[in-house]
Amino acid sequence: MIIAIQAYFQAHRFIQKHKLWKWILIPGIIYTTLFIIGMYFFIHTSGNFIEWMSVKTGLGTWLNKINSSFLGFLFIMGSLLLWLILLLFYFSLFKYIFLIVGSPLFAYLSEKTEAIIEGKDFPFSFSQLLKDMKRGVAIAARNSLWQTVYTLSILLLSLVPLAGWLTPILAVLVECYYYGFSMLDYSMERHKRTPAESIFFIGSHKGLAVGNGLVFYMMHLVPVIGWILAPAYSVVAATLSMYPLKQSEK
Repeated sequence: MIIAIQAYFQAHRFIQKHKLWKWILIPGIIYTTLFIIGMYFFIHTSGNFIEWMSVKTGLGTWLNKINSSFLGFLFIMGSLLLWLILLLFYFSLFKYIFLIVGSPLFAYLSEKTEAIIEGKDFPFSFSQLLKDMKRGVAIAARNSLWQTVYTLSILLLSLVPLAGWLTPILAVLVECYYYGFSMLDYSMERHKRTPAESIFFIGSHKGLAVGNGLVFYMMHLVPVIGWILAPAYSVVAATLSMYPLKQSEK
C-alpha cells in the first residue's frame, strides 16, 4: 500500500519530466464535467430516496409515535450512513462507465509510461488498441458486478444499529480495491497475462490496488484540480508501482 501511495508522487514528477500533460488534462476535464453533472443529480434525488424508504418501511412514523430522542439520534445517524453508502454506490457506477469509455486512452497512457521507463519507441497499433479496449471493458464489467454484490451486502448491514456505523469504511475499502484493480490490470494485459492470472496476481497484492484507489479518492477532496488530475494520475501511478514487481518476477 505504501508503494502505491508513493507512486503518485513519482507519477507527478514523471508527468512533469516527460511533458505528458495533454494526456492528463483532456480526460481529466471530461471526467470533471461528467462528475459535476452526476453529483448535481445525485444530491437532488438521494434525499428523496431515503425519505421514501422511511415512509415505506414505516420507520419514520414509528419513531414519531414513541418520541425517543436516543432512537431518533440512531435514525439520523443511520440515514447519514445510508446516504454515504448510496453516494459510494452511485460514484462506483459512474466510475465504471467512465472506465469503460476511457479504457483506450488509459491503456495507451499506461503503455506509453512503461515505454518511457524502458527507453523504447512507442509505435501506435490500432489492433492493440482494440484488444486493450476489449480487455478494459471486460475487466470493468466484471469488477462492477462483484463490487455491486459487495456494496448491496454492505447496504443491508448499514441498516443494523451500531454495527452499521462501520459500513462506510468497508464500502470505501471495497471501492478503492476495485478501482485500483482496473488501473493495475492495464499493466497485466500488456504483459500478456490472462484475466484469471491478473485476478490472482492483484489478489495477492491487494495493498497495491487499495493504495492506488485510496489516493484517487483522496484527490477528490481537492475541488476541480484534484478531480481533473485524479484519473490519469492513477493510471501512471499504477504503472510505476507495478513495473518493479514485474521486473523482479522476470
